[in-house]
Amino acid sequence: MIQGPEPEATRRIAGVTESSRASRGWWDRNADDYQVEHGDFLGDARFVWGPEGLDEEDAALLGPAAGLKDQAVLEIGAGAAQCSRWLAAKGARPVALDLSGRQLQHARRIDEAAAPGTAAVPLVQADAGALPFGDATFDLACSAYGALPFIADTARVQREVRRVLRPGGRWVFSVTHPVRWAFPDEPGPEGLTAATSYFDRTPYVEQDSRGIAEYVEHHRTLGDRVREIAQAGLRLVDVVEPEWPEWNDQEWGGWSPLRGRLLPGTAIFVCTAD
Repeated sequence: MIQGPEPEATRRIAGVTESSRASRGWWDRNADDYQVEHGDFLGDARFVWGPEGLDEEDAALLGPAAGLKDQAVLEIGAGAAQCSRWLAAKGARPVALDLSGRQLQHARRIDEAAAPGTAAVPLVQADAGALPFGDATFDLACSAYGALPFIADTARVQREVRRVLRPGGRWVFSVTHPVRWAFPDEPGPEGLTAATSYFDRTPYVEQDSRGIAEYVEHHRTLGDRVREIAQAGLRLVDVVEPEWPEWNDQEWGGWSPLRGRLLPGTAIFVCTAD
């Protein structure tokens, strides 16, 4: 297969529509490689919050595992629905939502290969900024590096999550730690020196020769995240910054043991709909 030219990396404004279109296309094109490269780490039914390997089985950020039984849970940016499958094994009733049809095809592939009698996870292809569910539908919502880093209007996502949560519901999501945006996205020593302003919210864009975005990632500061949560009517109850564990020797993009033991790589926000 003839490969096209490498995309140009730049920092520029990218709005809601352009970001959504780029994300859908990028994940559809790259879902196969992503699942091959990271599938073993993610497992088929494991709930891991980020490259550090913090497992929901241990962290219980959604609440005690015993309390998940019969809870209606929405996973946003589910990919191949590994987290939803873990939730289902705990007795929850998850729905896995993703923008990418190809990612959801991998979810269906894993379900079809599961043991006979194992129920498939319900899948929904939709944009996280316009959740196709009624008000107060879910007891819990979660997102492990899903959707939020790639969305231009994350304040709208927070409002949508608040809308579909029942009173007292919990919303937990993980993203690249905001501090990381000041450093090069490199796993080695070159990724340890701040190179850009932490306060520069200009999106990172990879675009083709015509200037059409193929990949977009958005930065929010820690304060931005807190304000979006509060303005949506949610209450922030915890921020978790996983430390890099001794057992984890893998590199994943800009995440590595070297950087992970010096700089936070992931931020997990635990919120409630009070």
